[in-house]
Order: sequence, then structure tokens, then C-alpha cells
Amino acid sequence: MTEQTKMAATAYAALEEKKGQDIRIIQISEISVMADYFIIASAGSTPQVQALMNNVEEKMHEQGYALKRIEGTKNSSWVLMDFGDVVVHIFDMEDRLFYDLERIWSDGKIIDPAELQ
Repeated sequence: MTEQTKMAATAYAALEEKKGQDIRIIQISEISVMADYFIIASAGSTPQVQALMNNVEEKMHEQGYALKRIEGTKNSSWVLMDFGDVVVHIFDMEDRLFYDLERIWSDGKIIDPAELQ
């Protein structure tokens, strides 16, 4: 398992632990130099966006992965967390539909979470 795959698995598990909804892992390494994986999750409310963000940050930090940049605030309906090789996007339902990252990155490969093991 590569380090990037471990990072993606850690972020996915952190989102799942806090009941992130409709979590998608998109491998973009073949189509972009931006990152290896995008992980997209929905939250039912702004407080859940915050809870998901906090858990991802905590679990990634525990594994030694540094948060390079974050976009969005405590009251945001979306957050982008850049860990370098893995970028985590957390949206409320409405913003996820609006931004539709799955469509924009449809050339990427959808990864089944079991593939991260």
C-alpha cells in the first residue's frame, strides 16, 4: 500500500466514523498533478460539516499527515482540506449538488473503499 493510499484510507475512515454521507473517493493521479485522491463527503448540517472536518484533521494528524491548507470557516457549508496527495471536500447537501465535483472530475477513477485496504 502506498503512502497516498494510506492517507486516503485514513481520511475515509475519519469521515465514515462521524457519519459522513455519500463518501466518494476519486483517484485523479492519472489526470492531474494536483493530488492523487479527492475524497468528497456530504454532511446533514453545518455543525456536522465542522465535526467531519475536525475528525479528519485529528485522525490525519495522528498518522503524521500535515494539513497544508484549509478553505472554509467554522460556519461554512463546505470545507476543502488539502493534505497534499489527498484533498478532502466536505459539503452540505445543497452545496454538493451545486459544485458537482463528481461530474467535474468524471475522468478520474472512482475507488471502492475496500481497495484502500
